[in-house]
Amino acid sequence: MGTDRTDIEHVADGVHLVHGSDTNWTILTEGDAVTLIDTGYPGDRRALLDSLTAVGRSPEAVSAVLITHAHNDHLGSAEYLRRTYGVPVYLHEAEVPHARRDFLHQVTVGQVARNAWRPGVLPWSVRALRHGGTAHVPVGAPKPFPAPGRLDVPGRPVPVHTPGHTAGHCAYHLPEAGIVVSGDALVTGHPIARADGPQLLPAMFHHDRTGALASLDALEALEGDALLPGHGPLRRGPVREAARRARARAF
Repeated sequence: MGTDRTDIEHVADGVHLVHGSDTNWTILTEGDAVTLIDTGYPGDRRALLDSLTAVGRSPEAVSAVLITHAHNDHLGSAEYLRRTYGVPVYLHEAEVPHARRDFLHQVTVGQVARNAWRPGVLPWSVRALRHGGTAHVPVGAPKPFPAPGRLDVPGRPVPVHTPGHTAGHCAYHLPEAGIVVSGDALVTGHPIARADGPQLLPAMFHHDRTGALASLDALEALEGDALLPGHGPLRRGPVREAARRARARAF
């Protein structure tokens, strides 16, 4: 990662992982219908729409947008899709007010500035600003999940509450496919991370790092052999092992 290139990976039938501007999103297809999990930065909109075209779909085919958490690099085009195409935007109930921007739990410019001496921080921050990292992109009418358990949307993912990065952060589990879309609860790289592989994001990105560490337990309990993170490359192999490695690296 760390470039403006957009790459699309076919992970399994009906599942594609898209690498945008330092952030990933996932496309789930079922027949002609689509679920988007996250939408990249506001500045990734063209890439987001192009990724739908690349898998043979259109914005009109999007039945639902699921958001792992309401940071700008994941929420970027959610309101655009809601307003333009009438697509419902779903999040955990604790994340709904965050998506409305009743409050904002996101790394501040001041925190980034205090960490500017760290390798990679300055070039990453320039890209983040260029792609809308500080833009005001609230969702006008975000919805909580309508019921516990599997969602009745294309791909039938199961939300898994993984608080810490934000209060309402959710991963999404595709049990039959053995896939976990982990958002920022568990990543495999980041432009300012010191190494690749399963890990938590650097501490400045978490609203509650202790909670983020505890949420690795929920991910460790999931059956799966493909990890689709919010940042970094696709990881093949047991998701439980990825969670364990991230926990070990956090100390």
